[in-house]
Formats: sequence, C-alpha cells, structure tokens
Amino acid sequence: MRKVLLVLVILLAVGLVAADRLGVRVAQNEIGKQVAAQYQLSQRPDVTIHGIPFLTQAVGGDYDKIDVAIGDWTEQGVTVHGVKIEMRGVNAPLSQVTSGNAESVTARTATASAVLPYSVIKERAPKEVKGIAPKGDDLQVELTGAVLGFPVTGTAIVKVKPTAKGISITPVSVGSNGSSQIPLALVQRRLTWTVPVANLPVGSRITAIQPTPEGLRVAATADNVRLNDLPNA
Repeated sequence: MRKVLLVLVILLAVGLVAADRLGVRVAQNEIGKQVAAQYQLSQRPDVTIHGIPFLTQAVGGDYDKIDVAIGDWTEQGVTVHGVKIEMRGVNAPLSQVTSGNAESVTARTATASAVLPYSVIKERAPKEVKGIAPKGDDLQVELTGAVLGFPVTGTAIVKVKPTAKGISITPVSVGSNGSSQIPLALVQRRLTWTVPVANLPVGSRITAIQPTPEGLRVAATADNVRLNDLPNA
C-alpha cells in the first residue's frame, strides 16, 4: 500500500509540474501576442515569466518579474537593437490574460534597455566624423576635415547625454595634428549633434547611457505602467 501511495504522490507531483509548465507557456504566448499587437510587431516577442510555481502567481494575478524581449525597435527613424523590457510587480488577472485583453495588465515598474549601434550614431554625425569608439564613459571619434578653416585631423573625446530631443553628443576635448589649436567652442559649435531617440517603449525618457563595444546601451524606467498604454509612449 505504501508503494502504491508513493507512486500516486509522485504521479500527482509530476502532473502538477506539467500543468504548471503548460500554464506558464500559455501565459507567455498570450502576453507575447498582446505586446506584438500593441506595437504592430512582425514577430511575437519572447516573454519569460519568472517565479515558481507559476500557477500560484496566476491564481492571484500577481507576478514578481516578467521579461519581454522585443528585438529591434524604431523611433523617429532611428532603430535600436536588442530591446528588452523588465517588468516588476506585474498585476495580470488570469481572466484578462486568457481572454487576450491587456486593459488591466499593469506593472509597478518597467525598465527598458536597448543598444544604439555606433553605425547609427555616425549616420547622424557631421561629415568630419569618420569613426566612433567607446572611451570609458565617453566616446572617442576620429576626425578628418576642417572647422571654419581650421584643419581637424586626429581624435576628439565627446560626451553623451540624454535630452528631450534625443541623445546629445558634444566634444569636450580635441587634440593631435594641429586640431588642439582650434578653440573648443568652435569645435563644439560644428561637431555637436543629436541622435533623435529620446524614449524607449515604457513611456519614459532615456535616463541612463553606457558605452559598450557594440554601441551605446540606453535604458529608461517608468512607474505604474499599463501594458495597454505602451504604444502611446
């Protein structure tokens, strides 16, 4: 009898685990469909619901963390790569999720991150900028040309800063091959530019920028986010 009971307990546990994993897949697919519809994405994003067991979270409608990987995203003609949204404190009533209605799905906080490639930054740069690479918290650009008759051949260190109009890129020092003779104010007047991506898909302005080998990693965080409102960011 003990062996029979043990087998029944094992089978029940396996069944519950299977049901739990099936449930999380269904929920992830449904949330992915909702996000794709909201953003008119050609592909459904990858959704990961964290926390075990899933069914306990689903019944209560409260989830600690949900990650959404969107991929490429375009704003004002500028495409950023690897867009990910980390939602914390998500409230998603089970009836809403299963019915495909995102109206009541909210997150206490949502943080989006993405990479802005250097090639995209260079497309918007003045013609004198020939190359861009990370330099600590700043960028180093290769310069060739002239500014108001002064030759500029060498490198410049530029700072990146999020603004309401996008990511502002401003020289803070110029040197080598005669370029250091040019007043910095003149260089800044000619070689300051803005990449017009100010927001990420959480309804909030970019506030954090970190140079990486692939490009600028940018991030934005918003509070009390409604999934249904994300496309209006």
